[in-house]
Amino acid sequence: MIRIESGSEKHTHTVGVRLGQAAPPGTFIALYGDLGAGKSVLARGVARGLGVERAVQSPTFTLLNVYEEGRLPLYHFDVYRLESGEELEALGYEESFYGPGVTVMEWPQRVEYLLPAHRLDVFIQAGDGPEKRVLRLMPHGAAAERMAREVCP
Repeated sequence: MIRIESGSEKHTHTVGVRLGQAAPPGTFIALYGDLGAGKSVLARGVARGLGVERAVQSPTFTLLNVYEEGRLPLYHFDVYRLESGEELEALGYEESFYGPGVTVMEWPQRVEYLLPAHRLDVFIQAGDGPEKRVLRLMPHGAAAERMAREVCP
């Protein structure tokens, strides 16, 4: 597990940018944390690292936003309001999870049984100040391990 102490929202965003730059095709990033922890900030950073220039919003009410203009397609899920895994299945999640793009999911604990075995789990917790965060990167699989090492050599 890799531990990163972030002193600001900008630093958390930068970690996301580095993840996006390092992400190979087929990457799945699961973002865990309480409301306001910084999951969406990190997701916006991943999008920027992939080359997405437009504003990236958390898909809280739509479950999924797709951004295809970057180096790789980005599938940004927010499953906080999901009633059941069947809703995700109706979206055809497999195409996103196992396709050539990068998937970022907020609130993955709601559908943990559907998550790919090979992924990067990122746990975000509040730190000792209003903008401070502790990020813990837990890679599952060789590709996620390489990506995490590139972010924090």
